[in-house]
Amino acid sequence: MLFKEFSALLERIDAVNGRIEITRLLTELLKQAEKEEVKPLVYLLLGKIAPDFEGLELGLGEKMILRAISASTGTSLQKLRQAYTEVGDLGLLIEKQLKEQRNKTLLKYTEPDKVSLRILDAYKQLHKIASASGQGSQQEKIRLLANLFSVSTSVEAKYIAKIVSGDIRLGLAESTIIAALADAFADGDSETVERAYNITCDMGFVAETLVYGGITGLRKVKVEPGRPLKPMLAERAGSIEEIFEKMGGKAAFEYKYDGERVQAHKLNSSIVLFSRRIENITSHYPDVVENLLKGVKADSYIVEGEIVAVDNKTGEMLPFQELMHRRRKYDVKAMVEKYPARAVLFDLLYAEGMDYTSKPYGARRKRLEKTVKQSGLLTLSNMIITSSVEEATEFFDTAIDAGCEGIMAKTLDSSVGYRAGNRGWAWIKYKREYKSELTDTIDLVIVGGFYGRGKRAGKIGGYLLAAYNPDTGCFDTVCKVATGFSDQDLLNIPKMLEEYKIPQKPAQVNSKIEADVWYRPAVVMEIIGAELTVSPIHTAAFSKVREGSGLAVRFPRFTGKIRTDKSVTDATTTDELVEMYNSQLKKL
Repeated sequence: MLFKEFSALLERIDAVNGRIEITRLLTELLKQAEKEEVKPLVYLLLGKIAPDFEGLELGLGEKMILRAISASTGTSLQKLRQAYTEVGDLGLLIEKQLKEQRNKTLLKYTEPDKVSLRILDAYKQLHKIASASGQGSQQEKIRLLANLFSVSTSVEAKYIAKIVSGDIRLGLAESTIIAALADAFADGDSETVERAYNITCDMGFVAETLVYGGITGLRKVKVEPGRPLKPMLAERAGSIEEIFEKMGGKAAFEYKYDGERVQAHKLNSSIVLFSRRIENITSHYPDVVENLLKGVKADSYIVEGEIVAVDNKTGEMLPFQELMHRRRKYDVKAMVEKYPARAVLFDLLYAEGMDYTSKPYGARRKRLEKTVKQSGLLTLSNMIITSSVEEATEFFDTAIDAGCEGIMAKTLDSSVGYRAGNRGWAWIKYKREYKSELTDTIDLVIVGGFYGRGKRAGKIGGYLLAAYNPDTGCFDTVCKVATGFSDQDLLNIPKMLEEYKIPQKPAQVNSKIEADVWYRPAVVMEIIGAELTVSPIHTAAFSKVREGSGLAVRFPRFTGKIRTDKSVTDATTTDELVEMYNSQLKKL
């Protein structure tokens, strides 16, 4: 398959609305591809070249891409920066520059007849770009990208730029690609395709298995150490009584710790730690690895838990923000001593060759208790099983006193296993109630910024926040937030966002509001507010609760947490906002 065929499909997708039509176009493309092309095609559709847990990223920022465009077109960086400000899209910029350059040639260059870049060649070149490391790697990445632009048509270059800049999604949610794979190779069995993806976190592997082994081969895919699972997710409840109502009058309750969720995989005497975002975070927590090696008595396993920071002197848990000091490439040893970490385990998904995800909570917890030898820095989550509202309420109060966010309730239904990647009432979180406020914090994506007034004049003093819409793969606005920021936040957050700043509204952001500064969706911020209300100016859950209106957070306030442990697709969804809004109405 030629890359121009892939680019032509993306052009068509960019021009249509509606998941059904996008799925049909993707299905058509996948059926046309050779078997060995399907895996790289799927990665490229997701704007990746490998699964997240491999840590192989293109690593090209806006400045590097502009230098590659300059090298391939001969246009000065100054002119390119000016043109980029006007166009607002690196893909459109390289497309325009190549057309202008090639139209000036005496040979009147005709792109489709002269360029025959294959999909596998483009993928291999992008893989080389991502693999470049060490001294001089930035220059090498720029050189390789410039070469790729030079052998591409203007439309091909447009989508290469979108891939390397992380701007390829075009509404291509993971669920849409799952549906297309199912339609192309699995007779529409999207449930089996989704399950395989949820227990492997590798869409390319799923596609390859499906192409060569069919649906039968895909059903044989099993949970394995070294390959992370998507975490099981919880619904929210507004009261202990509601939890018992959902769970049939009896449930297991655990502390909900204020830390970083982690999956620990042991295989061949080594341990790998994966974050909630399916990133390899082993290097950040050598002390956690050491304690797991000592305390978890199994040759191979997958356990899940929470890493929390603890006070060096008292052993008491510290807030999440303190733990984030551990997320750094350098001075790891010093940070281990300054911010010791405790691993609090709450689930076991695999042990000694046996997949426990199909087993109920009680069986998983029992095996976990038998497998873990607890110590000061390796413990199990505090847990009770009760049918008493009073006992559960007392447990909740104890959790808050211990420095936790709240509690988690887990079903005792023997027919319910660990549902990787799924949210449901099998797990319910209940967090501290705020007087006259939302009963829970929400995690929203920063998509825009606003210049402040007075002391904040000339500086970013507030942000436009959005929820993730899983149906469209886009981000729909929910609120503007300008309170809760410390002076240090007002300095640090704009610096963090600088690499994601772009001249115009991102294509995957759905906003009626014009921000002073736009950001590619990349950073998740935790906020709290008074309540959810209908809004004619925000687009989240538009026309879901009232025709012509979306949902907004009233009186939003930054809690102080930037959720580095969450990807933008892990942020609060528009569907969750609808559930929270409806839950509010029941209490009135």
